Amino acid sequence: MTAHPPEMTHLKHTKAASVLSLFTSGGTLICCALPALLVGIGAGAAMSSLVANVPQLVWFSEHKVVVFIFAACMLIVSGMLQWRARSLPCPVDPALAAACMKARKVSWRVYVFSVLIFLVGGFFAFIAPIIL
Repeated sequence: MTAHPPEMTHLKHTKAASVLSLFTSGGTLICCALPALLVGIGAGAAMSSLVANVPQLVWFSEHKVVVFIFAACMLIVSGMLQWRARSLPCPVDPALAAACMKARKVSWRVYVFSVLIFLVGGFFAFIAPIIL
């Protein structure tokens, strides 16, 4: 059994944090953007049917501040890990170096996508009700 270099272990943690932040950001879409989208396009009946079949969705809406705080915390942790990993050296072995660079790029993309999801959810949760 071979041990991974510390850089690869840190990159795995960074990638895991990015994926977790993606799921927590997805919670912001479930609570706020999805209902606004369905009602906005005239699919209120579909929304009520969705809530009737998946009543747990109501919890997200009732606790949207908690959902957003948790998602923001996860994004901050993931962002700090991304920042820290940006300057870590990759292994000398070409195959491991390529895997290291690929993991960094994928992790960064997942993180940026998570932030975008968070911002869209935040808009529909807190800004859209004020301006509409």
